Order: sequence, then C-alpha cells, then structure tokens
Amino acid sequence: MLKSAVASLLLILVALGDQTFYVAAMLATRYSRWLIYVGATAALLLTTVLAVIVGKAVSVVPQFEVIHNAEIALFIGCGVRLLYQAARMPANVPDAIVKQAVDVVRETELVSKPHRLEIILKAFWLTFTSGWGNLSQVGTFALAISYNQVGVAIGAILGHGFSTVIAVVAGWNLARCIPRRTLTFARGLLFLCFGIAVLMQGE
Repeated sequence: MLKSAVASLLLILVALGDQTFYVAAMLATRYSRWLIYVGATAALLLTTVLAVIVGKAVSVVPQFEVIHNAEIALFIGCGVRLLYQAARMPANVPDAIVKQAVDVVRETELVSKPHRLEIILKAFWLTFTSGWGNLSQVGTFALAISYNQVGVAIGAILGHGFSTVIAVVAGWNLARCIPRRTLTFARGLLFLCFGIAVLMQGE
C-alpha cells in the first residue's frame, strides 16, 4: 500500500501548474481562500475516487493481458507526449492553460456578495470540470489498475490537498511563477517510469 500511495502522491505533486491549480489560485484572489479550498478539494476528492473505482473495475476484467498492455502504452505514450510538450514550452511565458483558467473564472463571476455555499459550489464545479479527464485523473486511473487501490486513493488525495493549499495560499502571482516546463519534464519522466514499472510487473 505504501508504494502505491507514494506513486500516486508523486503523480499529483508533479502536476502543480495544471488547470485545476490555476483555477483555484485565481478563485482565491476573489473569494475566501478557505471556501475555495473546501470546494476545490471536494471536487478533486470526487474525481480521484471515481478514477480509482474505474481502475479497480478494469483490473478484474477477464482479458487482463490486453488491459495490462494498454496501461503500459498509456503511461509511456503520455510520458513521451509530456516530454515533447516540455521541450517546446517557453521557460517563463504563461501558456494557454493559464489563459483558459482566467477566462473560466471570469465567465462565471458571482454577484457582489455571494453566499458561502455559492462560492463553495462554484469552486467545486469549476475544479471538477477542469480536472475531469486530465492527466492527473487518467494517471490515477491507470495506477489503480495495477497498484493497491486504497494506497493510490490515499496518495492522490493527500497530493491534491497539498497542491490546493499552495494554490489558494500562495496566491495568483506566485502561482504564475511555477516552473511549468520543469514540472512537465518531471511528469513525463514519472509517467515513463510508471510504464516501465508496470511492464516489469508483468514479466
């Protein structure tokens, strides 16, 4: 279980700078940081649980060899893609992910004095829609196929909780300074390592 938790924790931590992170950071400049943290963390908890449940369901499919090979291809394919993206990414220039996060928050502006529940629900919905199907969720799903599902869930939840704290506490200006190219390289290497680890498990 410990190995599974550490693997999923690393997966989430190297995802600092994805759209869910910037959405939380942007929202925290407009509303209560505590309320944004509650809403965003609840959304990430839900996406993590869903990913683990689906991964567990896939792991018991009779044709597991096919699923196992697909899992390896997913990790290695995502790793190569991330390394390619990092190689072409400007060092310090905000990219489309940052702009998209800003646009999403501005397009869903609440009234001047929104209720606390409205703020939490907004943070929940924007984080959920931003995180649905992203690489963090896909990676969590893939890990849950071959690793201990409880450990994967624990590590991912801890990682999301920590990264969201950074997003809402550090502030938008600091969030924009995160070295996304370096983290993208690290994420790509991590996906490749996961692919190799899963491949070795099947031998």
